[in-house]
Amino acid sequence: MASTLDPTPRTTARGVGSNADTMPVHGYTAAGSAFQRATQPDYFGWLEHVRAAAGCTRPIRLAGHLFTVEPGTGRVLDQRHTDAMPDAAIYKACGNRRSRVCPACAQTYQRDAYQLLRAGLVGGKGVPDTVSRHPAVFATFTAPSFGPVHNRAVKRHTCADRRRCDCRPDPCHARRTTDPAAGLCPHGRPAVCWARHEPDDAVLGQPLCLDCYDHDHQVVWNLFAGELWRRTKQAAERWLAQLARRRGIPRVPVVTPSGKVRKVPPVRLSHGKAAEFQARGAVHFHALIRLDGVDPTDPAAVVPPPPGFTAADLDDALRHAAAQVAYTTPAHPDRPEGWRIVWGEQLDIRPISLTGRGEVTDSMVAGYLAKYATKSTEATGHSSTRLTADSIGDYADPDGDHTARLIDACWRLGRPTGTPVPLSKRPRDHRPRPGFVDRWECPDCGTHTRYAACPVCVAERQAALDAEPTKPASTNPYGRLRRWAHMLGFGGHFLTKARRYSVTFQLLRDTRVTYRRSEDQDQAAGEPIRAVDHLDEETTLVVGTLTFAGVGWHTTGDALLANTAAALAHERHAAGREELAHELATPPADTAPAVA
Repeated sequence: MASTLDPTPRTTARGVGSNADTMPVHGYTAAGSAFQRATQPDYFGWLEHVRAAAGCTRPIRLAGHLFTVEPGTGRVLDQRHTDAMPDAAIYKACGNRRSRVCPACAQTYQRDAYQLLRAGLVGGKGVPDTVSRHPAVFATFTAPSFGPVHNRAVKRHTCADRRRCDCRPDPCHARRTTDPAAGLCPHGRPAVCWARHEPDDAVLGQPLCLDCYDHDHQVVWNLFAGELWRRTKQAAERWLAQLARRRGIPRVPVVTPSGKVRKVPPVRLSHGKAAEFQARGAVHFHALIRLDGVDPTDPAAVVPPPPGFTAADLDDALRHAAAQVAYTTPAHPDRPEGWRIVWGEQLDIRPISLTGRGEVTDSMVAGYLAKYATKSTEATGHSSTRLTADSIGDYADPDGDHTARLIDACWRLGRPTGTPVPLSKRPRDHRPRPGFVDRWECPDCGTHTRYAACPVCVAERQAALDAEPTKPASTNPYGRLRRWAHMLGFGGHFLTKARRYSVTFQLLRDTRVTYRRSEDQDQAAGEPIRAVDHLDEETTLVVGTLTFAGVGWHTTGDALLANTAAALAHERHAAGREELAHELATPPADTAPAVA
């Protein structure tokens, strides 16, 4: 009798016998792996374990030991290893600020940025409430023109919402002439465009002629834009100081940390600034600028400016500074005379209303800047990590599109400009090498040694040298262009602020950690946890020796379940915030002001 068993047991191919040991099909899909995770007995424990990183696109996994230590004696009471935890790791959110990389962490960063920026206008979070009486404006500084690009210009808006503008724009680059040659650039390409572009047109920001466009000047401008902003703020403060002198307001004597007395102007500026990439690849700055006074007894205090200073004075100071400040960059082998760094002609300055009514309110501009603090080069259509010699060829092309030429300009201008000296021509030290000598005693520290130099004193001098600020690695001011080629030359942070403008991100994060730790405590939520309040309790200290174990979720199913749980929690929190805003009659905070 022939056997009834299939001839191909334990096979995963299709069409084999019924006793083949095939893997379930649902294990290969995200839904299938999520189903497998959800059917495990420790599923809810796993959800609680990954709650700190739920919603994160690429969480960080940590592995190691956790020791429970007795504070008084240092005796180890208990120890745990992450191998006994779900997935044998501790999950931590990546904390990336870019919405393209991790939307969940970027949203947390955006909310912190909103609170930080708004506190500088209305007070709170440690900022005195008197800042609401300071003159403040919302200013937008743009880059100059580096060549004609396709744009969408509307002279008169009739729409109610600029973000969904459907007004009829003017022709892009119209030129009324009967001469056919007048409508061509030196390279023979059309220098006119009669199209009325839509807001989502892909050609917006693209040059009319790539060969006429000055890509080198634009990336250099991006590189030195931070220095231009610093000089502009200084020029505005000098203008306000001169205005105070003309009005008869004396300078304020303050005591420096060294004990000396110096007189400073009675007014100063504090700002919170966000950088935004335009479609053409140039950055422009949105700034919340506040006018402060100076307290002679406490120079670090935030006090109102002297009576008589208004937002109009602040407007005049900024316009004067933006029109006057300009400088030339250092010489470059490709351009010995350097490049001229100035602001563009478009300068928009508007006073901020703190009453919740008006064209530009505190909540509106804070939400506007916080939104752009989580963005990068997405507006240009380019997104990449830091470029190296191995990956630059994938993005840079001197004959490619607009973005490829900008990246090529960064890499070309950022090349080393110095000529290295061959080793055979470098001066050599012919002094004899230090060797052992007769035993001697160091007169400074008393160390007995046989080295020619005292090892103790040499180590102390080396430690002092290590504590001093290091010199720049290169004297080439354009060397940073290669480092920031993926950012089209802009190497600054997308959100910066003056030291006295508001609180710091670290303070907001520490407050959030304290709130979470105090949820299960007797004290009020948000109140600091002090050890003196728990001296009569048996407390322990948890010390972790954790190391990096990886990035990301183990399976797509785990990511699906964790992100779904985080999304549901986010919806509950959003509903609660909407109800609270409705009860307090708070205006929406995500309305962006239109910029000319």
